[in-house]
Parts: sequence; structure tokens; C-alpha cells
Amino acid sequence: MLNDRLASAASSTGASSTVSSTVSSTASSTASATGSATAAREDSLGCLSSRLQHDRELDTGEFRFYRKCTLGSDTNPVVMDGSGRGFLIGVSLRTGHRRRIHSQHRWTTHEFERDSVYVRDLADDYRAELLGGFDFVLIELSRAFVSDTCHERGRGLARIATVAGHKDPVLGHLAQVLALTLDAENNASPLFVEQLGVTIGTHLLDRYGEPARGTGQASRRLSPLQEARAKEMLLARSQGNVSIEEIAGACNLSRSYFIRAFRETTQRTPHQWLLERRVDQARELLKRSDRSLSDIAMACGFSDQSHFTRTFSQLVGTPPGHWRRQAGR
Repeated sequence: MLNDRLASAASSTGASSTVSSTVSSTASSTASATGSATAAREDSLGCLSSRLQHDRELDTGEFRFYRKCTLGSDTNPVVMDGSGRGFLIGVSLRTGHRRRIHSQHRWTTHEFERDSVYVRDLADDYRAELLGGFDFVLIELSRAFVSDTCHERGRGLARIATVAGHKDPVLGHLAQVLALTLDAENNASPLFVEQLGVTIGTHLLDRYGEPARGTGQASRRLSPLQEARAKEMLLARSQGNVSIEEIAGACNLSRSYFIRAFRETTQRTPHQWLLERRVDQARELLKRSDRSLSDIAMACGFSDQSHFTRTFSQLVGTPPGHWRRQAGR
């Protein structure tokens, strides 16, 4: 089961200090306690969590997704030491944010509109001033994901370009979907969330990755046995709670490789393919039974009747009740 956690990072103080008999020792102890309290208020991305109005996090292992929002007009400093965590993508959900970034011994200012992004390597030290309110979806990709993805594509990676304030409508659209997914909390489909992470990561490598010289991208497809096994596992879990990792493991593939190979083989993502099969099953029940729409929705693995109606209408072009009447039931 996907490790879904809603992180409202509350500041925790409580550093205790022993009162010293000298003024200098007392001042030093007080400064230390104050520094500890300040550090406690910083989240894993260097933000002061006490200033965040919206703070959510979803961790899948290879990916971490965040939603961070504040409406204040204050300047928020962010300082992070470099680490081996991976790469961070930030996508602005609204216009009006500005940040100053310190890099290579100088400050640069960047304006963020809706769908503006920044990409940075978490191995690098980061120092910035966030000017005014902001609303960002952030995606953290592990180095293991990037390395495995490049290896499976037969493509070496020289580096990932660092950008700030760059418009990217594709990431903007994916970030809007991700924001809704984070707001859904425990109702988020693990299958969908994993695919969303792989899609974002693949776009990052395609758009901002600089391939090493002499490398190319090979075609990847599932074998007939792998395709049959994957489809069987998808259909076996009526509520769609099977994870990509489970299916990929059964096919002896990594998660990211499996998703790309499944799409290349079927022209669908696993999630899209599963929705189409559920709609096919629903049409049979609509045509051959008098069961209610809510019963059919549950029998076919939809979360509720509303989800069933919305998906059916998108794929078939008409609501299920109208389709049933046209079919003569």
C-alpha cells in the first residue's frame, strides 16, 4: 500500500538550556536554543513551515510530492545544504511570485507566472529569498529513478539543466492534476500516483536532460508473456489497488521501464487500459442486466457512481443511463 502521509509541519520548540553563572554563557545558550527552535520550524525543503498556509506531502519511495502555499507578503528565506537526495522540480500554480536565487557568487531575480517551473539538483547548496506569496507543487525525484530510467532507455545522462522561472505548460498541467491528487488525501489511487510520478520524471529527462554523447534511445516493448501477466494482474484487483511496482516485479522489470514498455505495447498507460476494461465490463452489465448504476459502478471497480458516470461519459461519449436506453434496456 502506498505510504500516503499528510504532513502539516508544525513547529516544535522545547529546547532546554541550563542557566549559566556568566552572561556570555547564558547568551550563548540562549542563541543555541533559539537556533534549535528555528531549525525545528524548517521543513525538508528549507521552508519555514510556520509560515505555510498549505503544506501537504506524499511519499512513494522513488518520488516525493509536495504542495506548499502561503498568501503572505513577507520575504521567506530558504537555505539548504547539498545532499544526495536527487532532483527537485517546482511548478507555480499561480502568477505573482518572485524569488532571488544566489548562485555562482551572485544574485539573480526570477518571476514566476502560472506554469512557471524551476529545476535544481539537490546535490548543490541552495540559497534563495522567496518574495511574496506563492503556491507550488514540488516533485522530488530520487537519483536511483533517474539512473535506472536512463539505463533502461539505453541513454547516458550528462546532466540535468538548472532552470528558474521557465514556462512549461506540460508540467503545469501535470502539477494541477497532482494538486488535486494531494487534496484527495487517502482517496488517491496508488496506480495513478505512481504513473504520474513516472510521467513527470520522464518529461524532466526528455526536456531538461542533456544526454551523454554517443547514446541513443532504444525501443522498449513487453513480451507477449509479460503483457498477458500485467493485464491479468490489473484485472484481478477490482478496486485498482495493485501497484505498478508489484506488476513490474512480476514481469522482472523496474517500475519506470514497465510503464514505458506497457504504453509502447498497448498505446495506453496501465491506468488508461484498466479504465477502458472497466467501461467494457460496465457496458455488458448495462446491456444484459437490470442492476442499478451504483451497483454496476461498484461491480466494475469504480470508486462510486459519480466516478463511473464521469469516466463512462468521457470514454463512450454519453452517460451510462442514456447508453442503456439506447441499447434497449
